[in-house]
Amino acid sequence: MTEPPAEALLFDVPPPPTPVERLLHLADQYTQHNDALDLLLRTTAPSGPGTHAGSALRLAADTQSAIKAIQSERLYESVELSETVMRLQQLAFLATASGDLHAGAARGLTALAPEAAVSCAVTLAAETRRRRWASAPAADQRLTAVQRGALTEIARGHVVAGSSLDREFTHSREPKVLMSTLRALEAKGLVERTANSAHAAYVGGPPQDRVRLTAPGITFLASVIELPPARPSVAPGTTPHPLPATAQATARSR
Repeated sequence: MTEPPAEALLFDVPPPPTPVERLLHLADQYTQHNDALDLLLRTTAPSGPGTHAGSALRLAADTQSAIKAIQSERLYESVELSETVMRLQQLAFLATASGDLHAGAARGLTALAPEAAVSCAVTLAAETRRRRWASAPAADQRLTAVQRGALTEIARGHVVAGSSLDREFTHSREPKVLMSTLRALEAKGLVERTANSAHAAYVGGPPQDRVRLTAPGITFLASVIELPPARPSVAPGTTPHPLPATAQATARSR
């Protein structure tokens, strides 16, 4: 049996993940780690630091690898890029420190890690486009704005699913991710559910299913992820009040 030439094999090797894809995958790893701690905290068996230390140290190492991947891009320095690397260094430090703590305290140190990793991915994507003079990604017509927003919420570890009385439901933060949206994304192969891997909806209840991005889902989100709209400089519902007449007269006289 003849083997294909070495040149042909090169075309079968998938490209390495981009730094943005690495960060989205890292967010998923932190979510899985936190879910495991949640389930551990609800068991009656005592748990010491050793039960989750290995996972914590792997997360710290993967976070450092993500930092190196960003630095290898050789992007010009900016405040946004420096803060992104700093935040990831903080995540690595917290993950390492959590390995020496009991599950309850360890859970607190990594609680915000998935959302932080996604925020870093958003900033890095924007910085990469800006440095390379690339325009913001055009809206992909295969997905609605609601579906694209749902992908980001799933990446942040905000979405779980379950069932009761033969009826499926989702739990998420605002903006809500509806079951119909979840099913549409599943049909496209962008998300999947990991059964019984997330904390229960109520005390004593069964574990819920964590909704996660698939590998194609991570690749797709990395290609369209962008910064949220800029917030107004004045808080919503507040408007500058005019000066009283006496104050206006005083100001004019100066």
